[in-house]
This record gives sequence, C-alpha cells and structure tokens, in this order.
Amino acid sequence: MNEIPESVVTEVNRLRDEIQAHNYRYYSLDAPVIPDVEYDRLFARLIELEAAWPSLVIDTSPTQRVGAVPLSRFSTVDHEVPMLSLDNAFSVADMTDFDRRARERLGNITVLTYACEPKMDGIAVNLRYENGVLVRAATRGDGQTGEDITQNVRTIKSVPLVLQGQGYPPLLEVRGEVFMPKAAFAELNRQAEREQTKRFVNPRNAAAGSLRQLDSRITASRKLEIYCYGLGKVSDDGFCSSHLDSLACLSRWGLRVNPYAVPAHGLEACIAYYNDMLARRDQLPYEIDGLVFKVNDFSLQRELGFVSRAPRWAIAYKFPAQEEITQVIDVEFQVGRTGAVTPVARLSPVFVGGVTVSNATLHNMEEIQRLDLHVGDWVTVRRAGDVIPQIVSVLVERRPLEIIRVTLPDLCPVCQAPVVQLEGEAVARCSGGLYCQAQRKEAIKHFASRKAMNIDGLGDKIVDALVDNGWVESVADLYRLTTDQVASLDRMGKKSAANLVGAIDKSRQTRLANFIYALGIREVGEATARTLAKRFRNLDALMQSTAAILQQVPDVGPVVAGHILAFFREPHNVSVIQQLLAEGIHWPEVSDVTTDHPLKDKVFVLTGTLETLSREQAKSQLLALGAIVRDSVSQKTDFVVAGAAAGTKLEQAKRLGVPVLDESRLSEMLKMS
Repeated sequence: MNEIPESVVTEVNRLRDEIQAHNYRYYSLDAPVIPDVEYDRLFARLIELEAAWPSLVIDTSPTQRVGAVPLSRFSTVDHEVPMLSLDNAFSVADMTDFDRRARERLGNITVLTYACEPKMDGIAVNLRYENGVLVRAATRGDGQTGEDITQNVRTIKSVPLVLQGQGYPPLLEVRGEVFMPKAAFAELNRQAEREQTKRFVNPRNAAAGSLRQLDSRITASRKLEIYCYGLGKVSDDGFCSSHLDSLACLSRWGLRVNPYAVPAHGLEACIAYYNDMLARRDQLPYEIDGLVFKVNDFSLQRELGFVSRAPRWAIAYKFPAQEEITQVIDVEFQVGRTGAVTPVARLSPVFVGGVTVSNATLHNMEEIQRLDLHVGDWVTVRRAGDVIPQIVSVLVERRPLEIIRVTLPDLCPVCQAPVVQLEGEAVARCSGGLYCQAQRKEAIKHFASRKAMNIDGLGDKIVDALVDNGWVESVADLYRLTTDQVASLDRMGKKSAANLVGAIDKSRQTRLANFIYALGIREVGEATARTLAKRFRNLDALMQSTAAILQQVPDVGPVVAGHILAFFREPHNVSVIQQLLAEGIHWPEVSDVTTDHPLKDKVFVLTGTLETLSREQAKSQLLALGAIVRDSVSQKTDFVVAGAAAGTKLEQAKRLGVPVLDESRLSEMLKMS
C-alpha cells in the first residue's frame, strides 16, 4: 500500500479544521466569513482527498455525517439524568403564582433573575459528548428511556461532531430541541405535492418524522436544525454557575443556542419579554408555542428542587391557544378502562392548531352544565400544542332553534350495566366492572402498551378481535394464546401470528415497575409505579401493605393509597395476578447489591446475538449484581460482551483496547460471588 504523503495528511487536517470552524461561525455565531461557494469548494476538496486516501477517513470528519447503511430499528437508551417535562402557565396570574412560590421557597427573596428562552415547537434530544466527540444522540422518550438516533442527528449540520475550543468537561450531555424551519417545511410540502405523496400537517410533525427515519439519508435531506437549551449528565458541572452562563459556554464550544435567550430581573421583565416575543412570533423563521422561564442561578435551582416529574425552578408560559368556531353534531359517551363514562363532543370538522379536529373532550357532566352545552350549539374549540382539543365556550347568540339537551345515560353504552356517580366525584362510572367489554379491552391495551408490558404488535384491532372471539377475558389469557388461534384472525398471517405470540412470550421477562403500571390501578402512573417498586422491592410486600405504609411513599397520598388497597383487596384482581405469575411473568429481584461483588460498578456493553441468554436477560442479571450496562462503547467501558453478528461496537472496543468477552466468559462472571 502506498504511503500517504505528509502534505496530503496536512491538507486533510487543515480542511477539516477550517470546515468545522466555518460551521461554528455559520450555525452558532450566525456570522459566516466566506461565501457558500467557497465553503462548497473546501468541502469538495476534502471529499476528493478522502476518496483518494480512504485510510484517512475518520468518523468525526465533516464528510461522514450521513450513514451509508439504513438501520433495521432504533435501540433504546436510558437517560442517566431524566429529561423532565415542565409545568405550564397560561396567564399572567399563573406566572405570578409561579414567581411567588419560587420566592417564598427561597426565603422570600424580593426579586429573582430568570433566564428567558423561546419554547421551540420541535423534538427534544440528548447529545452525549465524550472528550469533545459526539458519541450518542437520543430522543426524550418517556423522560427515563429514549431511542438512539445518533445516525440521524449526525446529519444535522448545526450539531457539531467535535466540540470547538477548550475547557469542556470530559463527559458532557447537552439537551436541545430539533426543529424544522418554516421555509424548509414549506419546501418539503411543495416537494410532496410534486411527487403526489402525503403532506405533513405542521413543522413539528415533519421534524419528528424526519428524526425517526431508519435511513439517515432521508433525514439529511430534511434540513433540520437545533437549538441547545440545557445540560444532562456532566462529569464536572463546575464550569458555570447559572443557566445563561452554561448557554454561553455551549456556544463557545460550537453548540447552537437561541439568540433570544436573555435574562429578566423580576416578574414584570418576564411579562415584558413574553409580550415582545408574542409580537415577534409570526416573523420568526421557526415555530414556537410559548416561552420558558428558568431561575437563572444553579444554586437556587438546586434549593428549589423538583416536584413529581417537573422542576420547581422552571415553567413554560404558553402562547394563547389557536381557536376556531364549529358546531356540535352530537355528544357520545365513552367508557374508559377504569369504567369512567366520559362525554365526547362530535364536531363538524374544523382546522385548528395545525390539525383537523372533529372531536373534543367534555370531561364530565359538570363541564357540560358549566358550558350550558346542547347538541346543535355553535362553540369555540381550542387546541394548544398536543393538548386534546377542548370546547372553550358556547356561542349562545348563535344557538339554533332546535337543540338537544345532553343527559347522563342511565345504562353503560357498552354493557348496559347501571351508570353510577358517587357523591363528591365528578366522574360517573359503569358498574359493570370486569365483565364490561369496554373496560376489558382497554385494560388489555393498557397492559400491553410500551410503557407497561411492551407487547409489540398487539394493537387495538387485534385486542378487539381477541376479546370479541371470547379468547381473552383477562390479561392472563394472553399468555395462553396459540399461533394457530391468532393466525385465524382476519388479515393475520402465520408469520405475523408467530411474531405476536413470540412478543407475548418475550414480555414474560419484565420489570417490577412495569408490571405494577401494567395492572392499571387508578392514578398509579409510570412515575408512581417506579417509586412503589423501589420502595417495596417485591410484589407481595406491596400487596400486603397498609394505608399508613403506602402514604410514606413519595407521591402517594390518601386517595392513591385507597385505590391501591382497593385494587389488591378485590379477589378477582388477586386471581388474575396469580394466573399471570403462574404463566411465567417474572422480573429481576429488586434487592440491595453487596458492596464486595466483583462486578459492582463495572461498565458493560452488550452487542450481537447471545445463544443461551437474551440481551435483556443478560442486562437484567448484570444490573442485579451491581454492574452498569451502557449502549455505547467508550474509554470508560470495562467489558464488551460480543455475541454472533457483533457490529461496530465490537470494532470500537478493539480500537479502544476494551476487553471483549464471549458468552461463556460472561456466564462464568455472572456465577462469581
């Protein structure tokens, strides 16, 4: 092989540094110093040299943003620092309450300084840099677990593959919002019209669809951009003392931050900023649906802390929701999985908030009475972001002569059991309980959902068919289904049936928190289920608990404790749980790990296909012994376990000198004591 001339190596390195510097000036500083044609010449020259000398190509080269091979699926990523949601404000009164609560908790501080930023209408992502190199990008997901979209995020030119300058921490996770500018969105839809393909409804949907393409070449064609707004896991967070300082550091390191991020001293300055940005909203080159206000000082943020899944030191002040006028065609009553009988307005279709709306929630009969709503009324409908459309008001002056009064049905519209409404509760419920088909179907759908038992392929239509055929009367019956049974369903082939039965079988291995959430106990969501699993460690302890003990658990008050106790006191529920356990539902035991176990705190990465264990089983066993399992290989990785068809992770391990284990060696290590 010919030796690469030193002059070529020098030129390639110079071109990479120069292109990365121009990217920084263009995307982060918005101050390009050369015309586009000159930038294109530099880029073309680098491509030419790398093509002539392939051994010079490296992952962080500006030419390597687009992956060559489409993915078959996205892998999951656990966020070391959760990606939290924000509480919302919709009025000056809401903002006033937020400011007052923050100042009171901080000892009645007179004035707080806030960091103010536009709330981008896009998709939240987490960028992980190790020693200045982008190693992983993930979606927010449910805040705890997202999807690995590194290959797609690398195509976004405003995301640096290598950080600029110096002083950044060895490990730096950056949170940002990926979005599609209005101009790019318009061009995408013009292209769809030319090609007679489906148009996107709004830029947010377009950005989300683009980020979840398995072929990164499609993502690269969509002209996505990013603004970074915060930090995740950081190995050394002492580089800044405030939110705005952190944004300044991110900008110096080549990460793009919103130029409208400014300080505001006190509530009045925040309101002034809100009014100013509301006036600018339509002129911005991207969509925003509100503003974010954060207590600027990090030490004050730490003092304020968090409540549930949201910080006490930040709030999203939403812009006025988009509204439209339409007519109520009918009001129907739906039965949810908990038996709640909820009125839903059927509307004459109207385009509002970026989508065509034909239904709106009415919550309960009290809401209908408050609105004085009748079938036939003209109403104002509001849709704010992804919030379910709701009826804001009835236009009494436009009320037709012929209207129909809305009344709560005496009988469940599904099973004809009596509808009851307990004193003090706004929600009416079907008394049919476990034999109400609507509740049965919804309970199964919830049980199979991604955040519960995660039974891939068990969609609504299949659940409906399984229940309608009488094959599934409770969730335990799912584990008794045969491939032949499922294959006999309409439009279900043998292979699809085998895949579904396999997915059901796979779900037998789960986590205690997922199982608790899957049971569908009233008001026990994902966060509460995780807290219960962590507190009680096993199901028996939870089932035999008392109200007093339950209320010692964070986020569990008297109402939630009552729901939990009532659920486990119901013999049918206990019977179904026993059936599920008998069908092989299991999870890693949640227990304290001995401090002297050899695998404690060792970092593992699993790649390829294992023969005797699934990767999920191997991960569970490692976690039970105190090991740490990561999705990407770095210099901090202790071991890479490589099964059949191991890919780039194995290559990276060899490049970094990380020890590689086969499955037999892993089994030996799992047996160590």
